[in-house]
Amino acid sequence: MPTARDIMTSDVTCVSEQDDLRTAARQMARLGVGALPIRGDDDRLTGMLTDRDIVVKVLAEGRDPAMVTAGELAQGEAVTIDADDDAAEVLRTMGRHRVRRLPVVDGHDLVGIVAVADVARALPEGAVGDLIEAISERTR
Repeated sequence: MPTARDIMTSDVTCVSEQDDLRTAARQMARLGVGALPIRGDDDRLTGMLTDRDIVVKVLAEGRDPAMVTAGELAQGEAVTIDADDDAAEVLRTMGRHRVRRLPVVDGHDLVGIVAVADVARALPEGAVGDLIEAISERTR
C-alpha cells in the first residue's frame, strides 16, 4: 500500500504567521490553490489557511484582509499525517477530521500535502468515494 510520501504533493508553498491575508490570497491565486500551510517563526507548521477562512472569517465580518495576519486564523494544532503512514491511515485521518488537505510531516518538518485530488490519482475509486462521503458529511 502506498504511503503518504508516495501520494503527496511535495512542492509546498507556505504562508508566514505574520503575512497579511491580502498577501496570502494573492499567493493562493498565483499558485492556483485554495489553501496554504501556515508556518511559524520556528519554521514549524501552525495551521492551514483556506480561501474559505478568508471569506467567512474576515470578509464576511467586514474586516480588512490587509489588517489580519494568517497567524490570527491558525486555530489549535494542525491535523497532520506522518510521511511514512500508509494510505489507509491517510484516508482515516482525512475522513475523521473532515479535511480535504492534509499536511505531511517527517518529524517536525513539513514535506508535502495530500489533497483529495492526490488521493483520487493514487487510490481505487471506491476508497475515494468513501473519503468524499466522509468529508462531505459536515455540510449536510
